[in-house]
Amino acid sequence: MSVPATLQKGRPVSNLIAVAYDDVETAQNVLRTLGDLSVEKAISLDDAVVVERRPDGKVKLHQSVKPGAAGAAGGALWGGLIGLLFLAPFLGMAVGAAAGGAAGALTDVGVDDKFMKQLASQLEPGAAALFVLVRDSTPDKVLPRISPYGGNVMHSSLSDDAEAHLKDALAGAPATAA
Repeated sequence: MSVPATLQKGRPVSNLIAVAYDDVETAQNVLRTLGDLSVEKAISLDDAVVVERRPDGKVKLHQSVKPGAAGAAGGALWGGLIGLLFLAPFLGMAVGAAAGGAAGALTDVGVDDKFMKQLASQLEPGAAALFVLVRDSTPDKVLPRISPYGGNVMHSSLSDDAEAHLKDALAGAPATAA
């Protein structure tokens, strides 16, 4: 069974899911597993962030997508193409990379940082949470791979049934048909 996102103004809407773990290493392991599942096309993520509450109580975000780097790469490509028109491709690439990197760094896509920090302030010091924006998934392939890590759902925009199914899987309950 695939869980597609609903459409809003012609675009798919992602579901936000935040799961708390005892430590940052576990959250990062789950993120790596989701990355593997993404390659296998079992899940499509729009964003994923590991949020750590350090022992001193401060909250640190570990972004998985670097908008500045993506913007620089895109800017270099377009700058190079435009530079070819004016017989200065390297200058165009340099200007395009700088402009794209600056624009990408100023663009905040995905989960709101303020919301993540606010929710993470509820974590115990030393704990972490994984925030994911899921566009599409196949739960019968995803849940068995992430359930061994456990975790507690802190927040989700899933339906009540889908959220209950996720909580059961993370608690180690036998899977039921959803």
